[in-house]
Amino acid sequence: MRPARAIRALAVACVVPLFLTALASPATAVDSWSVPRQATIKIKGHGYGHGHGMSQYGAEGAARQGLTFRQIAEFYYPGTTWGTALGSVRVQISADTTDDLVVRARDGLRVRDSGTRSVTRLPDNGATRWRIMVNGAGEDRVAYLLNNRWRPWRGLDGEGAFSAGGAPVTLVTPSGLRRYRGRLTADAPTSGSPARNTVNTLSLENYLKGVVPLEMPALWHKAAVQAQAVAARTYAAYERDHRTVPLCDTTSCQVYGGYDAEHPASNDAVEATAHRALMYKGAPAFTQFSSSSGGWTSAGSVPYLSAKADPYDGWAGNPVHEWSTEVSDSLVEARWPGIGNLTRITVTRRDGHGEWGGRVGSLTLVGGRGRVVVSGDTLRAVLGLRSTWVTFVVRQRG
Repeated sequence: MRPARAIRALAVACVVPLFLTALASPATAVDSWSVPRQATIKIKGHGYGHGHGMSQYGAEGAARQGLTFRQIAEFYYPGTTWGTALGSVRVQISADTTDDLVVRARDGLRVRDSGTRSVTRLPDNGATRWRIMVNGAGEDRVAYLLNNRWRPWRGLDGEGAFSAGGAPVTLVTPSGLRRYRGRLTADAPTSGSPARNTVNTLSLENYLKGVVPLEMPALWHKAAVQAQAVAARTYAAYERDHRTVPLCDTTSCQVYGGYDAEHPASNDAVEATAHRALMYKGAPAFTQFSSSSGGWTSAGSVPYLSAKADPYDGWAGNPVHEWSTEVSDSLVEARWPGIGNLTRITVTRRDGHGEWGGRVGSLTLVGGRGRVVVSGDTLRAVLGLRSTWVTFVVRQRG
């Protein structure tokens, strides 16, 4: 895989809705900065991401100190136990935005009819592509492309799906060709809907082969990549058990790129940890992870996502253990126009862990026309910050 792509994936690994997180106890200290007119606001920070669970840079730092994948996982998810995760997963492919399902012809291509549960090998008739589409009556129909013209083949009693006997199937999307293991289904989002979502059904282990190298550089230390495989496997099993719809293939779940994203080194990590998962009270744990803890993990919504000092995150190769950026007061005023001219920033709540009192829970922006209370998560999202563990340095501009 491309290294730059892996680092981008780290930046946004495992983003989850805000209602899944829980703020830690507020710190008592109050920070406040006066903001003059025409000010530059330097924002200094630690870490990248929400900080719950495993720090990916921390996992690499721990591996460089000799920790095994089991020791890394047990450090970042204290209170969990070891178990197994088996079975398959269903993943909606976001790149396929059309209401049909089109794949390239290949040897061994088959179509499955969910209505009859039959699987039929498609004929070698010179077709270059095969398609499942919905007719006016809402029924799935199979067609093939020959000499630049789509030709009908047969109708289906239920939803149609393509597979190739364990070999990858090439999906045709508006943005290009992508290969996937397992089965590709033209899935109706609701009963009777003429729309179709492309859903990839495959084993949990094969799914991980398309996840791990997009969540962590495959050529990092073996123990770190193995720890990532365990965290990703457990997270997928948890999500599978708590969702009524397929998993997504973006940072809202885990980044999944199918067969084309696989890397031999990360495949080895998946196979070396096959089926191993972290459990809590007999079920897969909610193993959130993010790029960098900055030196402290943050408390999450479950007991094993605890706030604790992270001695492994600050190794020399972590560029986001400490960071800074600058914004103008006018940018802040533009994002919150109701306050008028910004005159003061006051942090009113932190989680109490680490430098400056830890991650920002809330702050107040005061201006000439009013004030607004902003959560740390909102500040991070609106200003594009790496984390909520920040402080400010304000100076006159010009």
